[in-house]
Amino acid sequence: MRDNIQFLEVAQSELDATIDYYDHELSGLGKIFLTEVLHALDRIVNHPDAWHPCSLRTRRCQLRRFPYGIIYQIREQDILVIAIANLHRRPSYWNDRL
Repeated sequence: MRDNIQFLEVAQSELDATIDYYDHELSGLGKIFLTEVLHALDRIVNHPDAWHPCSLRTRRCQLRRFPYGIIYQIREQDILVIAIANLHRRPSYWNDRL
């Protein structure tokens, strides 16, 4: 189901760093964060237009249990993840990636 999702390299790095951060905070919390991201990606694939628009092609899907959002673009048949953004810090830092 996630075959049509691609990550910018910097977005993948953000995901990996956040998983590591949560694992350092509490053992296993990084895995819970990853599971939440995967569930959100499934929702995005199934309903790509359902989430908060940031621009014409860019949207944000907020995670349910963590203060993060998946910033993504709908590109023909694919979803491009622009950022795994902490919504409590510099909320629009990823704008230069568009």
